[in-house]
Amino acid sequence: MKIGVALPQMAPGYGPGTTVDWARRIDAGPFSSVSVGERVTFSNPEMVATLGACAAVTERVQVLANLWVLPQHPMAMVAQQIGTLDQIANGRLEIAVGVGAREHDYRALGADFTRRHQQLDDKVAELKSLLAGEPPFEGADPVGPACVQPGGPIILAGAMGPRAMRRAARWADGISGFSIRGDAEEIATVSDLADRCWAEAGRTTKPRKISGCFTALGVTNASEALRSFTARYLGFLGPDLAGMVAASARASSPEVLAEILDGAEQAGCDEFILVPAVTDPNFLEVAGEVVAARQ
Repeated sequence: MKIGVALPQMAPGYGPGTTVDWARRIDAGPFSSVSVGERVTFSNPEMVATLGACAAVTERVQVLANLWVLPQHPMAMVAQQIGTLDQIANGRLEIAVGVGAREHDYRALGADFTRRHQQLDDKVAELKSLLAGEPPFEGADPVGPACVQPGGPIILAGAMGPRAMRRAARWADGISGFSIRGDAEEIATVSDLADRCWAEAGRTTKPRKISGCFTALGVTNASEALRSFTARYLGFLGPDLAGMVAASARASSPEVLAEILDGAEQAGCDEFILVPAVTDPNFLEVAGEVVAARQ
């Protein structure tokens, strides 16, 4: 199982130098990918520009958009962004797409939150057509630049429930899941569901499977840092629910992280993404030691 690291873009203390510093450190470490997520009404940097910076200063790791909320955007622009990112990354781009869970982001962008699941299906079909070189309408030129990867990067679906998974099985190359606790049983349930839905859809290849969890390492009071980050990140759920979920987060020591990684691998993950709750680069030193011990 590969192990990637997300930039700590949602964590307090993310500053002007964090993107380049962390991307370079991740590329130099034992990690498989550097990833960036999308959120609008929050303090984080914008996803596409940040991914571009990561692509420009790395040479080895995959560059993962995790997760691109497609119903919020026009597909011609997304296709151009994907082509540009894949050019900068020289074919190392991978994307996960989904509907998101934050209505405020949709409202801020003037997008429709009510039909987001059907919109996702429709927009993926449109995006694939554009990435294949089809023009956006009759008489138009194709949207460029073309991806280094023919037809564009693989597309993972941010699907975890049965209905979303059945829809994803029609068009996705795999899934990008998440477990706050890094719980092996929860991850295995999603993995097994993906396999069943892919088989029911007549797919001849198994889905690529990514999962991940929030993690705090390399700082004092790591467990408190993890709970505080998780509660803040999930604040849109309301303080009571966010606090309850945050209390279950547990990846705040090398020993627990090693246990989580072992469980995720046994549950069928192809790659596990560490989502840092802290911006201290000591995180990467400690995480790197855990990863290196598995190799």
